[in-house]
Amino acid sequence: MTTESRAPEPVGAYPYTRRVGNLLFLSGVGPRQRGQKAIPGVEVDEDGNVLHYDFESQCHAVFQNVRYILEEAGAEWDDLVDVTVFLTNMKDDFPTYNRLYAEYFATAQPCRTTLEINCLPTPIAIELKCMAALRN
Repeated sequence: MTTESRAPEPVGAYPYTRRVGNLLFLSGVGPRQRGQKAIPGVEVDEDGNVLHYDFESQCHAVFQNVRYILEEAGAEWDDLVDVTVFLTNMKDDFPTYNRLYAEYFATAQPCRTTLEINCLPTPIAIELKCMAALRN
């Protein structure tokens, strides 16, 4: 039986997951939604420059995409052991990110690293790179 993926398509030539032993590595995951070029909460001008972005909606979308990818690989949210987060605006977005992260990771508490970078490959403000330890 095949199921259709709920995760967004990768923006390059790479898989979303790679399993090595009982470890599951996730490529960088952003907030886009499957089958859509638009990014949740992002308004761009005709040249593709970001006019406005709703960071909170991007966070919710990224966390949901990570969950989709984990589930499709046979893992669960609580299997996450390490999360690296890339933000494009640490000063403005970290308080919102930190609040939402605490809600999503209230029970499962993987190790976490948060970095500010000047841009991501598409006009997104957050991307997660994750590692999970599978139980099977």
